[in-house]
Amino acid sequence: MNKWKIAWRSIQQRGLASTLTGFSMALGVMLVVAVLVLHGVITNSFMNNSSLGYNIVVGAKGGRLDLVLNTVYYLARPVENIPYSFYQELTEGKYKQYVGTAIPICLGDTYQDFRVVGTSPGFLEELGYGGNKYVFADGRNFKADEFFGAVLGATVARETGLKVGDTFQPSHSGGPEAVIHNEKFTVLGILAPTGTPNDRAVIINMEGFYLIPEHRTDIDLATAKQLAAEGKFEPVPLDKREVTAVLVLTASFAGAPPELMAPPLIKSINEGNVAQAVTPIREMATLFTTFVDPLRIILLVLTVMIVIVSGIGILVSIYNSMSERQHEIAVMRALGAGRQTVMLLVLMESILLSLAGGLAGWVVGHGLIALLSPWIAAQTGVSVGFFQFVGYELVIIPGLILLATLVGYLPALAAYRTDVAKALQATP
Repeated sequence: MNKWKIAWRSIQQRGLASTLTGFSMALGVMLVVAVLVLHGVITNSFMNNSSLGYNIVVGAKGGRLDLVLNTVYYLARPVENIPYSFYQELTEGKYKQYVGTAIPICLGDTYQDFRVVGTSPGFLEELGYGGNKYVFADGRNFKADEFFGAVLGATVARETGLKVGDTFQPSHSGGPEAVIHNEKFTVLGILAPTGTPNDRAVIINMEGFYLIPEHRTDIDLATAKQLAAEGKFEPVPLDKREVTAVLVLTASFAGAPPELMAPPLIKSINEGNVAQAVTPIREMATLFTTFVDPLRIILLVLTVMIVIVSGIGILVSIYNSMSERQHEIAVMRALGAGRQTVMLLVLMESILLSLAGGLAGWVVGHGLIALLSPWIAAQTGVSVGFFQFVGYELVIIPGLILLATLVGYLPALAAYRTDVAKALQATP
């Protein structure tokens, strides 16, 4: 007699009770998987993306985390600007000895809810991600003198339908009251997917960003609009410019890694009253350690408790059914099945219920993550999918087997102690 078939038939005979216990287990495992995967993937993505070819972000004084979220992830609202002259101090002034690469960026505009990033060609040529250089799926990078050239991230191109050669008009701020600029930017290139926030960025030439009338600080708005209407585009004087932030990769000194030059540069900048310098990876680590990790632990404890309660439900369900199954157990014993065999079958039933519910929960959990992927990407710039896994998931199956064994022991012990003679007499 096949033990697995007997255990499975026993589960089928109890119908609704088995379904309910399996469903509760699936719900618990689904939540555990969702918490583990989302936390793991998002944490890794945020930490990995906190250094996209640079190790310091320089911006206006204020909230350090706001500066990082706004500049690196394009999430928070744009911060205040700093003078362009401070960027020059990094490239050719008193901070030059500390700096290997410095890329200015200007933020404040959007296109269809995607952040517009005004910068120099070096953003895509000198920086990178995960040790890789940016690759173009189509087209090329804009040149310094192509004032109204633009490059789209992979997600932007997919969701807007813009192609190389198309034009678009950025808007100032967002929502129904957004002011659409008259200046048209031409798509010159589309980036291959990178898995970074830049997939959701509209990267334009900073020179064109400055020439948008609403952005000019060297002349009044009416004059700026008149010049734009006449097509008279001359670069804005350097002393009339501002930047939102500067992305800095510190210099390598005497063969030492660039990270060694970061502390003195950060200290020197922060001692001044114009700007602040922050390390993105440190700010993100503080955020996760202070807020995200404790929340993850709380959610994980709650979801594990659901799994444990589901296990107790399996215990109660099987134990309550033992009085109805005493005749079946007695017949098995009369046919030669030993006490250990009967006990093992009950344990198998508990394990099958747990594993069936756990497998269903695992599949549904990953399906839920895939379903929420567009929303997660929109809110965080981080892409997740069905096949995203974390190492902690390997503990789920052994954990379910252990839990099923523990909760199945009591009904299995009851089956072990079944009096064959009384059970056969009570139910002929």
